[in-house]
Amino acid sequence: MENDYRLAREDMVRTQLIPRGISDARVLDAMRKVPREKFVPDPMKMYAYEDSPLSIGNSQTISQPYIVALMTEALELAGDQKVLEIGTGSGYQAAILSRLCNAVYTVERIAPLSERAGKTLEEIGYKNIHLKVYDGTLGWSENAPYDAIMVTAGAPTIPDPLIAQLKEGGRLVVPVGDRVSQELIKVVRKGDSYYQEDLGGVRFVNLIGEYGWKE
Repeated sequence: MENDYRLAREDMVRTQLIPRGISDARVLDAMRKVPREKFVPDPMKMYAYEDSPLSIGNSQTISQPYIVALMTEALELAGDQKVLEIGTGSGYQAAILSRLCNAVYTVERIAPLSERAGKTLEEIGYKNIHLKVYDGTLGWSENAPYDAIMVTAGAPTIPDPLIAQLKEGGRLVVPVGDRVSQELIKVVRKGDSYYQEDLGGVRFVNLIGEYGWKE
């Protein structure tokens, strides 16, 4: 079965990621190596490598593989950075990031999800991922500034605390829009200026919190 999953990962990279323009060799390698099937509920394992998001419970999802790769590539990670992730969810995105940077700080507002993700990450052996249950729209100020920040839920606007916690030259990737659909926005900080790039349309669960949507 493990060999089947390995082949499924290779097929995912070959058919879903490379044809859509994902070209960072380190990102592709991480997508080949992280066992996505371990981050989805048992009844969903057979669908782990399909080209779609999957439910992980608590009205949350694990993102489509291509979106995971697209957002990861946009952060331009070189290996020695410190990354903040907002929305731990299953822990899969944090696992991908952990292979590409020095440390991942990941925040999740739903305690059972954070606990489950923590157990999965520990079982697999990831050591450079730090988890916190908190309002993700406030970031994790104790460890700021961050070289890169990723938000894995749709926000009405870019949360001010996350902008404030972004390092000079840092990249922030966040879906921004309404409750139904968003545009994936990449922000690059240059001094006191912030430059934005639209990476295309996406659809995420809502970012709930003080600087996000209200429940």
